[in-house]
Amino acid sequence: MSEFEKILKEFLPEEVVKVIKLTASHNRWRKRECLNMIPSENQMSPLAEMVYLTDMGHRYAEGLPYKRYYQGLIYVDEMEVYAQELMSKLFHVKYVDLRPISGTIANLTAYYAMARYGDKAVVVPVQAGAHVSHTKYGGLGALGIQQIEMPFSLEDMNIDVDKAAKVIREVKPKFVTFGGSVWLFPHPVKELSEVAHEVGAKVMYDAAHVLGLIAGGQFQDPIKEGADIITSSTHKTFPGPQGGVILTNDEELYKKVRKIVFPIFVSNHHLHRLPATAIVALELLYFGKEYAAQIIKNAKALAEALAAEGFNVLGEKHGYTKSHQVLLDVRALGGGAKCAKMLEDANIIVNKNLLPYDKPEMIKDPSGLRLGAQELTRWGMKEDDMKEIARFFRRVLIDKEDPAKVRKDVIEFRKNFQKIHYTFDVPLEEVRKLLKLEALPLLE
Repeated sequence: MSEFEKILKEFLPEEVVKVIKLTASHNRWRKRECLNMIPSENQMSPLAEMVYLTDMGHRYAEGLPYKRYYQGLIYVDEMEVYAQELMSKLFHVKYVDLRPISGTIANLTAYYAMARYGDKAVVVPVQAGAHVSHTKYGGLGALGIQQIEMPFSLEDMNIDVDKAAKVIREVKPKFVTFGGSVWLFPHPVKELSEVAHEVGAKVMYDAAHVLGLIAGGQFQDPIKEGADIITSSTHKTFPGPQGGVILTNDEELYKKVRKIVFPIFVSNHHLHRLPATAIVALELLYFGKEYAAQIIKNAKALAEALAAEGFNVLGEKHGYTKSHQVLLDVRALGGGAKCAKMLEDANIIVNKNLLPYDKPEMIKDPSGLRLGAQELTRWGMKEDDMKEIARFFRRVLIDKEDPAKVRKDVIEFRKNFQKIHYTFDVPLEEVRKLLKLEALPLLE
């Protein structure tokens, strides 16, 4: 029994000790011993974490800043307005709403603002990257909006522009959705936005996965390319707390959004997110270009290294990837479910994923693995480190080495990367004392 456990047992009931031990074990495992490569996750900086655990998490703020249904929000109002201003500056947009508590809620809000029951929307196929909320199985279906899929080019691993344009002109949807949860290359927003606007459709861009890349100016700028509205989560390449955001320059659409978020989809909007989101927006204003550029360099280096080790990496025609993501076809190695579990046993955390040629019913055991370089980059890893990670993959999945043996080497490798990069380097304990903040109970 460790000294930590002895102290806990002396002062706390056994049931409480169990909760603390599980929390500490998770923190130690995922923050110190694993290679976290799920593209939809990231790690907040210690500074953002410090302002995340605050009294704001206990409070309600229904409505808009300075127009609330509750009292006691003089600092919350100021914080929300400031966070919106920072996001507006970061993404070069006039209007920001941070009240959606997830990317999915942001999507539902945008759908409801643009269409009604029985209307049509043109979206990317789910196997080719659409998030489930873009489909009849998720938010789109829940609102009764018909899902019409855009044709997808397997050769280019992207939307087929000519065929998609034909579909949009024929269907005349209320809106067209770009973005998703799996995509290697920028979507043809400019070309197809022109077609969508031609038939009176709005254009929505779900930037959840690439928001940090957009902030750093290293991907595409959806608004400049013709998107009317951006929806997103705030915890993927944008390394913030879990939550959502809506961005637009369309005043009329923004007015609709403001009236829909509350009271239709959100009551209270989890106020402790606001200061943490503001800190991350500032981090990206200062360090975002460097961070986003390194993410893409790392993703490309990882893809090339995996291909060199003998893996079937998708997207070769266009250099494998221009985002944070890498896609592997692992059918020959046992399938996505088996491979993901083998890698987890080696402390390499990825997720199984449908590939464009999979059938939807293959969701439980798809052909692919979806990898992301954003959190590895956040911990300071560079291109040469991606080569070492690719060797870990080969040892587990191709050489069939015992994952437990590889896990020891992964833990040793991970010891070199214990500090968050692309943030402000400050003595947090001194900051806490100066601001008279309660110490953040980090269990690592």
